[in-house]
Amino acid sequence: MNLNRAIRLAGPEPVWVELVPPRAVCSFCPMNQTQNYEFTIVVPVFNEEDCMDALCRKLEEYLPTALCKSCVLFVNDGSTDKSLEKIQSACQSHPGFFYLSYNKNSGKSAALKAGFDACFSEYIGYIDADLQTLPEDFNTLLEYRKEYTLVAGIRMNRQDTRSKKIQSKIGNAFRRSMTHDGAIDTGCPLKVMRTDAAKKMPFFTGMHRFIQALILLQEGTAKQIRVPSYARVAGVSKYSMWNRLAGPFLDCLALRWMRKNYINYHVSNTDLVPVYPTGWTEADPNTESGPDAGKNANQD
Repeated sequence: MNLNRAIRLAGPEPVWVELVPPRAVCSFCPMNQTQNYEFTIVVPVFNEEDCMDALCRKLEEYLPTALCKSCVLFVNDGSTDKSLEKIQSACQSHPGFFYLSYNKNSGKSAALKAGFDACFSEYIGYIDADLQTLPEDFNTLLEYRKEYTLVAGIRMNRQDTRSKKIQSKIGNAFRRSMTHDGAIDTGCPLKVMRTDAAKKMPFFTGMHRFIQALILLQEGTAKQIRVPSYARVAGVSKYSMWNRLAGPFLDCLALRWMRKNYINYHVSNTDLVPVYPTGWTEADPNTESGPDAGKNANQD
């Protein structure tokens, strides 16, 4: 049992009860292998077959060196090339790789939300499949995971075309003037955050550009750290001028409305008592219990 998620019920014979997250007892979204890890890397993938071999190799090299026990969750965003086939092959050969897939391309925000919803590790992060940032740089961010709700990268020496840099700079400047969130490089695809905070973010199309603003909206904290940036290893960018300029303008209007109407609440007291899900037995604070007892006995 995880004592950080447990309470001791007083009585003649005190009983320890683990506070089980709601999704753990949800019939349509049960907990999964990610609960056995401290950190899950979500990788949205859309038509990136040319990058997949190098990406999987980099991720496989990184996992043994990660600052905490980590796994990878690929989210196939309706790819029409061989991306899914390569993802499935990688997951079959590596015990720390997992995936989910859907048939229709729904965009990066939807892919991230699907990945966040499926994760049960304490921390979650994401990286793009194009390797313009590298998995090894997660360790720079993970050093601060316990101190901040969000740790975000700022790309140094960006290896992009001049037009892309200009579009990104204009978009970032406009977004900061509208959101006042202080995010220097909101497009940097290297972020680490608390999973519970990630799941509380109100996501909709385009909102992956406003993660820092959404974290601050729920009274979270954020730190930004410079990380290296590299040229895309293969394939082509999925973004256009509309994605970087016109789209974010409309999203900023939505965020301003949301910030005005967002609800934060903090429960100070309650007489509700947590109960065991069906099939669980009395918990011993020194042992694992419940339907998965012993399942991870041999794991780190």
